[in-house]
Amino acid sequence: MKQTRAWQRMLSGRRLDLLDPTPMDIEISDIAHGLAFVARWNGQTHGDWPYSVAEHSLLVEQIFTCANPGIGPRWQLAALLHDAPEYVIGDMISPVKAAIGPGYGALDERLTAAVHLRFGLPAVLPGPIKKAIKSADKVSAWLEAVHIAGFGRDEADRLFGKPDPLILRGLEIRLRPPTVVRADYVSRHAELLLDCTP
Repeated sequence: MKQTRAWQRMLSGRRLDLLDPTPMDIEISDIAHGLAFVARWNGQTHGDWPYSVAEHSLLVEQIFTCANPGIGPRWQLAALLHDAPEYVIGDMISPVKAAIGPGYGALDERLTAAVHLRFGLPAVLPGPIKKAIKSADKVSAWLEAVHIAGFGRDEADRLFGKPDPLILRGLEIRLRPPTVVRADYVSRHAELLLDCTP
């Protein structure tokens, strides 16, 4: 019986096995490109451009850094990469992930581990770091929900938690062309990776 193909060719030329990913097949150019072209909220957002996962990731890293003064660059890098697997598996809203079941989560975990190892992070993040990144992710989701995804504030508060007004100060949702966001993602990744080097 013919085996089903489980790999995807990336624009970098890498061939990523989705079921058994290795760090050697992970490239930041592929991640940035994929995330810049994947729309959050299934594309159901206002504006002239979709709100990309890359743009969301840049915002989450900004929120995480502001909410955790003095946090090390390696954890900022982890925040930037928190949705990296979505460059190959796409972004699904939470109800769809729940409907798919544990298989989606297992695939996400394998890809996350490979991405982390590729860039010098632990395969599994420490609990407090993961929790802090999730908290920043929820703030970003609240902002996106209210400003571009058509949610009322009360509904967003119920679904994502009411954010601290101090954390919201100075934050904005930006809708930009994918090529611009891709370049900013690669640039921020390079800055953080350089800061992580002893």
